[in-house]
Amino acid sequence: QVALAESGGGLVQAGGSLRLSCVASGAIYSINDMGWYRQAPGKQRELVAFIPNSGRANYADSVKGRFTISRDTPKNTVSLQMNSLKPEDTAVYYCSADSFDIETARFLTNWGQGTLVTVSS
Repeated sequence: QVALAESGGGLVQAGGSLRLSCVASGAIYSINDMGWYRQAPGKQRELVAFIPNSGRANYADSVKGRFTISRDTPKNTVSLQMNSLKPEDTAVYYCSADSFDIETARFLTNWGQGTLVTVSS
C-alpha cells in the first residue's frame, strides 16, 4: 500500500500564500500522476492540479496563474505553492498519487487524509 502524508495547511489571510507538501511512502513500484484535489463545504471534490512524472502540469482554470504544482519524482513528493489566496480557495486539500499495484497490475489512485486550508477575508 502507498501512504500519502500531507502538510502545510492552515489559516491565512486573503492575498497570502501557503505551500502544501505531500510525500508518498510504502510499497512503491512506480507512480505516474500526482496531484491535488480540494473539497469545499457542501461542494464536490474538484481537481486543482496534477502533474505526470515526465509531463506538463495541468491546472484548474480557477487557480491558473496563482498556484504552481511541482514534484521531485525520485523522492516521491509533490508540492503546491498557493499564492494570492482567495476566500473561495477555502477547502480541504487532498494529495493524490496513481501508483502501480503489483497484484492487479493496474494503476490505482491513492489519497491523503487531507489538510485544511482556510482563507479569511
